[in-house]
Amino acid sequence: MRMLNVDDVKNLLKVSKPKAYEIIRTLNSELKDKGYLTVQGKIREDYLLERMGA
Repeated sequence: MRMLNVDDVKNLLKVSKPKAYEIIRTLNSELKDKGYLTVQGKIREDYLLERMGA
């Protein structure tokens, strides 16, 4: 499991930095609702790819 930061998400998805932060916040919120611990400003690579349909 690899943790991605905002720059990783920005480059992977080809979005702006504010959009990357928004995506990370949204996904971390989903994970918190499922009972997982999260790290502000980072997201698990596998969860990001799963939610993006990759």
